[in-house]
Amino acid sequence: MKREIFETTRYSASALQTLAIEMEALEALKAALQMPEISRAVDRAIQLLSATTGRVIVTGMGKSGHIARKIAATMRSTGTSALYLHPGEASHGDLGVITQQDVVLALTWSGETAELSDILHYCRHYGVKLIVATAYPDSMAGRAADICLPIPVVREACPNELAPTSSTTLQLVLGDALAVALIEARGFTSSDFRMFHPGGKLGAQLSTVGALMGTGDAVPRVRGDASLTSATIEMSRKRYGCTAVVDESDRLIGAFTDGDLRRCIATYDLNDSIGLHMSPNPLAVNPDTRASDALRILNENAVSVLFVEEGGKLVGIVHIHDIVRAGVV
Repeated sequence: MKREIFETTRYSASALQTLAIEMEALEALKAALQMPEISRAVDRAIQLLSATTGRVIVTGMGKSGHIARKIAATMRSTGTSALYLHPGEASHGDLGVITQQDVVLALTWSGETAELSDILHYCRHYGVKLIVATAYPDSMAGRAADICLPIPVVREACPNELAPTSSTTLQLVLGDALAVALIEARGFTSSDFRMFHPGGKLGAQLSTVGALMGTGDAVPRVRGDASLTSATIEMSRKRYGCTAVVDESDRLIGAFTDGDLRRCIATYDLNDSIGLHMSPNPLAVNPDTRASDALRILNENAVSVLFVEEGGKLVGIVHIHDIVRAGVV
């Protein structure tokens, strides 16, 4: 048991040491990006990437290639057309995927990655703009770049200082920084983001009430001069346990629920006007309201239904079950 405790402590210490080394590397990157020359290079890179009418071709070899794939995926999901190009495949026919309208972003720690040479030559020959992120700006790749993004030389977390660890962390964070800056440069909104993420829990959270609401004849509604009996029949015909009360212009003026009916049925005349018993100013949202926000409003107000208005008129209704079924939890 003592041996197990000792080894757990030792390995935990190793994990913490890894974090400390990589956090130190990130501080070095932060300091580097604050240097005027590097800051200007980043600004130029963002301007070039955001202005391209083509795609961002992200490339790298080995561990840098894995990071390049992730950067391309992040850019795609945030509105920048991007793809990963494997340097080996590029040399065997896939160079043709690069057009003169594209921008190439190459990741290479040493800047001397032999497999990248054909891509570098292709960019130079056809005038394709090239951005290179490297720790060695005076390297082959650094010199070939139209814009070089210098990455600080840092200590690898690997105890042998060989396995790419801190270096790939810096590449990844730099890629995220470029992708986020492009979000701002392109004015990419949450509505745009939803278009690229229609599936899964994230897609559900980004969905809108307009995509989930009942519309048309599915919406229970009666006029303000309708009777309690008419309102009861309307509620029974629909599945929401309530009915909207609208005026002659279809503007929402109140709501009448099953609970209201139970309170009325033993005391009041069912021929009474619904306007005497409805709840005025019911909760309502617009169709562009996020489903996640609608769920929050429902929970905060301890209600199960929201009416949906657009242009001052009732256009829909959404039940909490509709939102939960969509995956918003």
